[in-house]
Amino acid sequence: MKTAILAGTTGLIGAQLLELLLNENAYSRVVALSRKPLLRTHPKLQNCIVDFDKLDQHFSELKGDDVYCCLGTTMKQAGSKEAFRRVDYEFPLALAHTTHQQGARQFLLVTAMGADKNSSIFYNRVKGEVQDAIAIIGFVSFHICQPSLLLGHRSEKRTGEGAGEWVMKGLDFLIPKKYKAIESLKVARSMVAFANKDMVGMFIHHSDELQDY
Repeated sequence: MKTAILAGTTGLIGAQLLELLLNENAYSRVVALSRKPLLRTHPKLQNCIVDFDKLDQHFSELKGDDVYCCLGTTMKQAGSKEAFRRVDYEFPLALAHTTHQQGARQFLLVTAMGADKNSSIFYNRVKGEVQDAIAIIGFVSFHICQPSLLLGHRSEKRTGEGAGEWVMKGLDFLIPKKYKAIESLKVARSMVAFANKDMVGMFIHHSDELQDY
């Protein structure tokens, strides 16, 4: 039986992924990293309260087989490009280095459609840069999920994304599958499915593939 490590437990995908992992027979233990205690108990669940700026202090707790990284923020939430980069680049990269050192074989990362280190768009550029940085660490399997606009219930309403959801839902029949808005649960399901395949190498999963889950 394996141990799963999950970062980003309170986000749209992460919260759903936590429930899937707790009910997944392949895992006997789920280590959920969070800045504050989770309002959730389960026999498999180990809630590790961490400061992602000081992740090395939790080295002994970050021993697992499969690592699921759903860390991410928005420019509005972060308040600056530097703060955004810390959450979307530095934190995932630190998690990857630490868990790899502790023997993790698989790393599954959520970025975004259009992630590209050469992009002129700062958001997409950072997402692309973190993909490339983690790719060279050496995990047996590295899965990158690049969803389109996410649909689902958020604890915090994002005005711009809310308007985007409304437009994309209304025009869904006109939009190619790759660009359609996607339910966050589909992304969470796909990540568990990819981990269960125990593949070797680096894999980029575009939104149209994720829609099938």
